Amino acid sequence: MHETRLDTARIRAARQVIDPIFLDSPLYRCEALEPVLGCAVSIKLETANPVRSFKARGTEVIASRLAAEGPSAVVCASAGNLGQALAWSGRGRGLDVTVVASRFAPAAKLDRIRALDARLELVDGDFDMARERAAAAARHDGIRLVEDSLDIETCEGAATIGLELVEAAPPFDAVLIALGGGALATGVGHVLKDLAPGVEVVCVQPAGAPAMTRSWHRRRVVTTDSTDTIAEGVAGRRPIPAVLDDLLVVADDAVLVEEASIIAGMRTLFDHAGLVVEPSAALGVAAILEDRERFAGRHVVTIVCGGNVDIDAYRRWIGAAPTDGA
Repeated sequence: MHETRLDTARIRAARQVIDPIFLDSPLYRCEALEPVLGCAVSIKLETANPVRSFKARGTEVIASRLAAEGPSAVVCASAGNLGQALAWSGRGRGLDVTVVASRFAPAAKLDRIRALDARLELVDGDFDMARERAAAAARHDGIRLVEDSLDIETCEGAATIGLELVEAAPPFDAVLIALGGGALATGVGHVLKDLAPGVEVVCVQPAGAPAMTRSWHRRRVVTTDSTDTIAEGVAGRRPIPAVLDDLLVVADDAVLVEEASIIAGMRTLFDHAGLVVEPSAALGVAAILEDRERFAGRHVVTIVCGGNVDIDAYRRWIGAAPTDGA
């Protein structure tokens, strides 16, 4: 059987170099969600940090290595969250950070990248076009290219979430993980398979950006020509073969959810948990909404992985004009 590229000892070591501000994010049972979803639900809240997503766990590992060993300049492609995280981690360690993003990325994410002193380069296409541009810039300038999910540090940084889940009590039956490039799913999945093999690892992706899920089901890379989803944080078209190999080892299932379910998930988290989340972070709840029977009577953890939303778009999506007690 294929071994994953991840290593549990290295994941434990990663904890030592990640700023504690990103570690030990809140994990709590959210009983208010349970009548709506029909199962016991615990939330792992990865938005409760300065960059409002889990990505800084990985960029902290990368930036600490670069600060120690060089080079001091680094470039990444980002749908928004990785760029913010790398800018935050790099700024604290004196690194020169460039982020390449789609000009169609949420303005709030782009503004935060600029505010964190990174150089921002915009391309007219999607995330995969930004990925090509970042790779070209790295080659041309001889600087470090950070590739989300391909760089093992991004996976092993995310995997520290898995350590925190395994150490929590009470134990749970399944974990629902947003699936995009695969760093979060392969990282957390690796730790659970290693340390809590009885937990079902379910990856969730939008039906409008299904490449990695299709690849998992067919056990080979499947690409798509385009994506059509509000969950831009997971909207890749070209899975990375090495990451798919890792995912095949650790994921028990990969499911697709409709846009209406993602919006319903965002609204559910707002109405019943008081959480403003980006679409990618609502994928787990969307999966429960679409298949209540599957999760009925079980204790499920969903990782709320990001909270960087364009507030105007968010208001449109969930119609969140406050009416109760406002």
